[in-house]
Amino acid sequence: MTEVPEVPERPVAARTVAQPTYARAATKDATAEPPGRPRAVVVGGGIGGLTAAVALRLRGWQVTVLERSRSLTPVGAGISLAPNALRALDVIGMGDEIRGLAAWQGDGGMRTPQGRWVSRTSASALAERFGGPLVVVHRAELVARLVARLPADTVRTAAEARLADPGDTARPALVATTDGGLEAELVVGADGIHSGVRRVLFPAHPGPVYSGFTTWRIVSPAPRQAFDAHETWGRGRIWGTQPLKDGRIYAYGAALAPAGQRAADERQELLRRFGDWHHPIPDLIAAADPAHVLRHDVHHIAEPLPAFHRGRTVLLGDAAHAMPPTLGQGGNQAIEDAIVLAHHAGPDAVDLAAYSAVRAPRTAAVARKAVQVARVDMMTSRAGIAVRNAALAALSKAGPALLLRSFDGIADWRPPQPPYASVEAAPATRPAGPQPVTGAGT
Repeated sequence: MTEVPEVPERPVAARTVAQPTYARAATKDATAEPPGRPRAVVVGGGIGGLTAAVALRLRGWQVTVLERSRSLTPVGAGISLAPNALRALDVIGMGDEIRGLAAWQGDGGMRTPQGRWVSRTSASALAERFGGPLVVVHRAELVARLVARLPADTVRTAAEARLADPGDTARPALVATTDGGLEAELVVGADGIHSGVRRVLFPAHPGPVYSGFTTWRIVSPAPRQAFDAHETWGRGRIWGTQPLKDGRIYAYGAALAPAGQRAADERQELLRRFGDWHHPIPDLIAAADPAHVLRHDVHHIAEPLPAFHRGRTVLLGDAAHAMPPTLGQGGNQAIEDAIVLAHHAGPDAVDLAAYSAVRAPRTAAVARKAVQVARVDMMTSRAGIAVRNAALAALSKAGPALLLRSFDGIADWRPPQPPYASVEAAPATRPAGPQPVTGAGT
């Protein structure tokens, strides 16, 4: 995050600072904030931060989201929302709305680069085991639907932010911006894997490490020849293909590579690495817009944080527990974080220690599993690959339940509270000073 100038004195409160430009999707349901609510500042306007903003507002908070990018157009293509994340979205009234975007209705599974099916499963088997579908949506679609549930002045784009003071039981937290400072009873660090908020809270933590592989993501027109959704595992390379509701195809590739390596033409690089793999992979790559082929190295937090909070400031999503994408759970866990945080952040008392106690062990377990899966699907040993594929084939023949069992304890998660009663939470009455924060000194 770009360094923000120091604030020489205590600033005015968040609700009185001049508003810079913001971006949002207009909606008749988004109204101005009632006065008298406790103040929350969310640093980062990604999926986790926006989910937290919606959930906190429903809990009675006045929320400001600071996003350093000039727009909320997300960097990315698709995101897989598993039943655990959809149940979390149920709490803020969005679960069924997103389930309606499900496009995968048939069979799928894992294949070899030559096209042989190693294992098979189906959308119905997943839904039966975990109580709901797997929904693949474009990130921009999810972001737009979240923003539409917030008042017009909630999200400020082109807003560089730095945590100046995490706060404690005696004083509010302070976020410095180029337009001044914002005081808040709660600050949410949702600023991604290279989180500046995390560095302030835990300066001795080593931060993320390179996971050993890089990823590409594309969205392409659907090919003429039909295909089943799949993930294909090669030697140190994988490819995945999933349909979107609008008829396009979301696809992703990953390969072992040195950190920082780039190609002059990333579409040509994909054709070099995957162009001789089975249908529809070459056609999807050829149809992709070269300007929209996204490539990012994968990093994860190998050493868990001592806590997800300090003072009145809390972390969620990649800022707290970045993990490899091999389970498709990074964004899902951020959504879970946001809902659990709001559960422990009532307008009259905030228990951040309870949030840390619940979320840290769960996300650490999911992250460990994601790292383990990365070692398996990025395998390069021919003998190891043969053993891996034989084991998957045997599980598949025994029935889809055995294959899906690896997601037990992940996709079957349920939120700690039922859906909030109303999109418009009743205004909270509160004294002007800071609100109690349990565990603020932890």
